[in-house]
Amino acid sequence: MSDIEIEAEPAQAAALFGDRIELARAYTADLARRGEELGLIGPLELPRLWSRHILNSVLVAPLLSPGVVGDIGSGAGLPGIVLAIARPDVSFVLIEPMERRVDWLTRESADLGLDNVKVIRARAEETKLDWPLDQVTARAVSALSTLIPLTAPLVKAGGEMIFMKGARVDDEVAAAAKAIRKARLSDVEVLVLGEGVVPEVTRVFRATVD
Repeated sequence: MSDIEIEAEPAQAAALFGDRIELARAYTADLARRGEELGLIGPLELPRLWSRHILNSVLVAPLLSPGVVGDIGSGAGLPGIVLAIARPDVSFVLIEPMERRVDWLTRESADLGLDNVKVIRARAEETKLDWPLDQVTARAVSALSTLIPLTAPLVKAGGEMIFMKGARVDDEVAAAAKAIRKARLSDVEVLVLGEGVVPEVTRVFRATVD
C-alpha cells in the first residue's frame, strides 16, 4: 500500500449510508489497503477515496428500484458494491471482464456478507443473462455512444439506464443522439446529485429503455 494518507471519513457519509455505514467503512478500508496493489485505484486516489469515489457512488442509491441491477465494468466495485451496501433490498449483478477484478469483487462481497451480489466475468456485449435487468449502471466505462448499444440489449422494456458521467455529460448526450434513437430510449435526462451535500457532485445520465 502507498504511504499516501487515506482521506478521513467525511461527516456526510453516516447520513448517506445510515445503518449500513459500518459496511461502507469496511469496504473503504479494504479498498485503501489493497486497491493500488490490485490495480483497482491509482495511488493518488487515497486522499479523496471517500469524497470522489464512495460518496460519489452512494448518491445514486435513491435512483434504484427493488429488482435486478447490472453494474457494467464494475472494476473495484464502484458503484456496484457501494450500491449493494446501501440498498440491501436490490439484487446486483456485477459484470467485469478482468479476472483479478472479478476475484476482488467476489471475495469482497463475500467478506462483507453481501448476499444481494452476483459476480459475472464477461464483457457487456458477451454477457448472457437468464433474465433481463431492471436497471443498468456504469461508472467511468466508456462514452455514451458506445455504452448505450452495449447495454440496451441487457435491459428489459421499461427498464432504466443509470450511468455516472463526468462534467462533459451534455456533450456526450449530444454525440450519442443516434445511439439514443436506435436504442429507443425515452425520458432522457441528466441529473446532478449531491449539490450542497458533498464536495464533488455526481452527474448521472438516466433514460428508459422502451
